[in-house]
Amino acid sequence: MTTITIKNDQITAQFKTLGAELFSLRDINNKEFIWEGNPNFWGKHSPILFPIVGALKNNTFEYNGTAYTLPRHGFAREMIFEVIDKKEDSVTFSLQSNEETLQKYPFSFELQLSYTLIDTTLQLGYKVLNMSETILPFSIGGHPAFAMPKAFDSYQLQFDGLESLTINLLEDDMISDTTKTIEIPNQKLNLEYQLFENDALVFKKIPSKLVTILEENQPILKVDYTDFPDLGVWTLVNAPFICIEPWFGYSDTPNNSGKILEKEGILLVKPNSFFQTNYTITLL
Repeated sequence: MTTITIKNDQITAQFKTLGAELFSLRDINNKEFIWEGNPNFWGKHSPILFPIVGALKNNTFEYNGTAYTLPRHGFAREMIFEVIDKKEDSVTFSLQSNEETLQKYPFSFELQLSYTLIDTTLQLGYKVLNMSETILPFSIGGHPAFAMPKAFDSYQLQFDGLESLTINLLEDDMISDTTKTIEIPNQKLNLEYQLFENDALVFKKIPSKLVTILEENQPILKVDYTDFPDLGVWTLVNAPFICIEPWFGYSDTPNNSGKILEKEGILLVKPNSFFQTNYTITLL
């Protein structure tokens, strides 16, 4: 595994070839915004979720009558990516299907992750190319963890345009149809660990497409996920970070058939075609 650095005159970002994972994002004053990855809490920084987001029922899906096993959030975050393009302020990584991936996910693909710095913004681009002669089913998402060096309850999340949030509750790691509404006066959610006692907050088809993290009521960064339909927000109780996770797709539902082509929220890309999207992190 090697590390890659990109920078401009305002911010610097660093990545691992393992998972093409962002592990550092610093401003001109060298302030770090990405979680350090302390394994006593959670040993990741910003993993890519592919070819599934969340968990499958029994960690299994069915395709053409055969059962396949995939771990939570898929396998891409545990694989070495190749650097296929590198400039001072941008880098593109690639992962292609191989014998190992085909055993647990029987589709030919190329996953490209691109990172580009524009002023104080990091743009994270996803491109999934279908190299198969069949439909390519997948979900994809980001999982950036942002450092919170001060007391957790001194932070807030501001959701543009919303006065309440509707979350789908988890049931044995599955996304249930049971929902809960959280009122957020002034569009702000005060962070407290009690919110995460039942794991992540999951928002299916969330209307707000911009979340700003505030530290003691002062905005420090924003995540713009305009093209993404779904969102996860997660931390561990007593951990000094918060994850803002733009998603296409989510965990299985309890009544899911198990067939990958019928999975709720799944993306389907035709042969010789591709899917492309991006989101941004801006330091304020």
